[in-house]
Amino acid sequence: MYQFPNGFLWGAAASATQTEGAAELDGKAQNIWDYWFEIEPERFYEGVGPKNTSDFYKYFKEDIERMKAVHLNSFRTSISWSRLLPDGIKVNKKAVDFYNQLIDELIQHDIEPIINLFHFDMPLHMQEKGGWESLEVVEAFNFYAKTAFELFGDKVKKWTTFNEPIVPVEMGYLNNYHYPCVIDMKRAVVVAYHSMLASAKAVKTYRDLSQDGQIGIILNLTPSYPRSQSKGDIEAAKIADLFFNRSFLDPSVLGEYPTDLVELLRTHDLMPEVNQIDLELIKENTVDFLGVNYYQPRRVKEKEANTTKTDSILPESFFDPYIWPDRRMNPYRGWEIYEKGLYDIATNIKDNYGNIPWYVAENGMGVEGEERFKDEKDMIQDDYRIEFYEEHLKWLHKAIEEGSNCFGYHVWTFIDNWSWLNAYKNRYGLYRIDLNTKQRYMKKSGLWFGDVAMHNGF
Repeated sequence: MYQFPNGFLWGAAASATQTEGAAELDGKAQNIWDYWFEIEPERFYEGVGPKNTSDFYKYFKEDIERMKAVHLNSFRTSISWSRLLPDGIKVNKKAVDFYNQLIDELIQHDIEPIINLFHFDMPLHMQEKGGWESLEVVEAFNFYAKTAFELFGDKVKKWTTFNEPIVPVEMGYLNNYHYPCVIDMKRAVVVAYHSMLASAKAVKTYRDLSQDGQIGIILNLTPSYPRSQSKGDIEAAKIADLFFNRSFLDPSVLGEYPTDLVELLRTHDLMPEVNQIDLELIKENTVDFLGVNYYQPRRVKEKEANTTKTDSILPESFFDPYIWPDRRMNPYRGWEIYEKGLYDIATNIKDNYGNIPWYVAENGMGVEGEERFKDEKDMIQDDYRIEFYEEHLKWLHKAIEEGSNCFGYHVWTFIDNWSWLNAYKNRYGLYRIDLNTKQRYMKKSGLWFGDVAMHNGF
């Protein structure tokens, strides 16, 4: 038996834009995804945008019943900034009613709500002001955070500021995968820094309100493994770790940026404008807990050709990707499956980040064309997903046995959800959705995970 600690949180994760639908209903303003789909629908898989998704806005009560049926005791989702404050200032009463009903319904079913403030869904009018490049938007986010805390903080006892703040940086300012599709390392660094500043301000605002809960942040951590123990390979892995993990992990938990990262940015003229007051704010407002999203590792080797002297520096200018000969792949998503990575993350948090309380905020396996695995009763026999969860949980259990301060495990996701440009190409849910009828059907993995949650182990 792999038994987990008493009170362990078993749950699932989602976000507003990926599940709610109702993108044009009840006073919600456009976010960047609504707008981008409007102007470039061909960028989205099969032309499916965020307008309807799985309609959680409409079906949340029935879906929470389904969560209870598989014994979840926690659920993490986000508030839509553009739904709660359509113009950035005035509260949308219909949004307040919806989120209050959602939170109440979860609590009535003994499912703890973990509420996140920002999950990639910048309001369009805020993006037009510069998005996270703008300090005005940083202040606007703090107003939004304060509004949410005051409205729902009497019931919500676990908040997070951001989900995966590296993703808007990496996909929106270093790649062409998220709006605004900018490729500019210097602007990307500004976006990353201002995201951390916004997070710290929200943490301070929460504490100033003296509410009796906790506030954290959710980071997607990708352990960086060198090809070999050569000096060049180890340095490459160290730089990858600085850019993709420690740039958010260190200021969030330790209150300061790694010296090596600062020196690297300064050397290549990539430093954002900073002031001592803001650095003190980051220092004094670290998080209470950490959420960790883990899907795959990063394997790197020494850069074969020096490209750091060009005008177009990117993180990949400092290392090359490395394909490990023994790797196992999820061929649908193109990601390596490496369960031990979760143990290595847990060990790193324990050894280098004060063993801060943390939980697995996302872990999951996206598979294309799952319909072919349906049995005669219309249940998808997703044994591959059960194996994926089971092997990760074994490594997590080992880390907890060795003293890691992990308090929960959330799968991505509860019901197949809309996934940015991929829409519904890869399915992740414990329940599948029929996009035509919006009917939900439990998968075999839902039965399995429900059994794990009920017995607090397997």
